[in-house]
Amino acid sequence: MPEFPSQVQHAFAVEPVRYAPGVITCVIEYVIDPAEIDAFERFAHRWMELVHLHGGVHHGYFLPAEGASDKALALFSFPSLASYEQYRERFGSDPDFIAADQIRDESGCVLRHERTFMRPLLPTR
Repeated sequence: MPEFPSQVQHAFAVEPVRYAPGVITCVIEYVIDPAEIDAFERFAHRWMELVHLHGGVHHGYFLPAEGASDKALALFSFPSLASYEQYRERFGSDPDFIAADQIRDESGCVLRHERTFMRPLLPTR
C-alpha cells in the first residue's frame, strides 16, 4: 500500500467519535475557470477555515491534477442538518462569509456549482 503524506492521512483519518447518526456531508461539485485556479485555491482555503470555525469538519477540496479540467469538489460535514442550517444563516450577513464569497465573485473562478447532501458510510477497522 502506498504511503500518503501526513496531511492526506489526516484528511482521511476516521474518527469514530466525530461521526454519529445524523451527520450530514455536503458535497459541492464545481465547474471552475482553470485560468483562475489560484483564486479558487484562495477561495477554498478561506471556506475550509470558515467551516471549521462554525462547527463543521472540512474534508478538503479536490482540484484538477492532470490535463485540462474544469472540475473541482469540496466535501465537509456537520453533526446534523440543524447545525449546517445555523452555519448557512451567516451567508449574506457575516463579514467573513461575505469576504470569502467576494474572492469567487471578483475573480470569476467559479462558473457554477451544485450542492448535494449525503450521509457518510465509513469503514470499520
